[in-house]
Amino acid sequence: MTQAQAENYMSVQFAALSENESFARVVVAAFVSRLDPTLDELNDLKTVVSEAVTNCIIHGYDSDPSGIVYISAVIRGETVHLMIEDKGKGIDDLELAQQPLYTSKPELERSGMGFTIMENFMDEFEVASEPGQGTSIRMKKTIVSKKALYN
Repeated sequence: MTQAQAENYMSVQFAALSENESFARVVVAAFVSRLDPTLDELNDLKTVVSEAVTNCIIHGYDSDPSGIVYISAVIRGETVHLMIEDKGKGIDDLELAQQPLYTSKPELERSGMGFTIMENFMDEFEVASEPGQGTSIRMKKTIVSKKALYN
C-alpha cells in the first residue's frame, strides 16, 4: 500500500499494551466511517482489528509493552485495505497457527479462533510471518453503503 496509489490513507503505531486494543478499534472505525458502513460491517471491522492487535500483543510480543503494533489502512473506492503487523517473534508454523481452535498459549485460555474470525469477517485475508521477524496480517473488505441499501 503506497500513499501515491491511495484515495485515502492512514497509519498509526502504538505500544503493545492491551489497553491500546480499544484505541486501535476506534481509530479504524473512525477512518472507515466516511464510507457509511452498516453497523454489522463496522462491528466486523472492529472485531478483526481487536483480534489482530491482541495477537500482536500476546503472541508477537509475549505481552512485552516495549513492542510496537503497526496499523495502516487504505480506502480505494468502497474497499478498505487493512494491514496490522508486529516486529515480534513471528510464527514458527503458520499452517498450524491458522487451524481453528489451535493456540500457542493454552495457559491463557485463548480460544484459537482469531485467524478464523478474521478470515470469515473479511473479503480477503492473508498472514505472512517470519520467525524472529514478526507477523503481518493483510485484509480487505468492500463496504456496502447504507445509502445503497435503502434506494
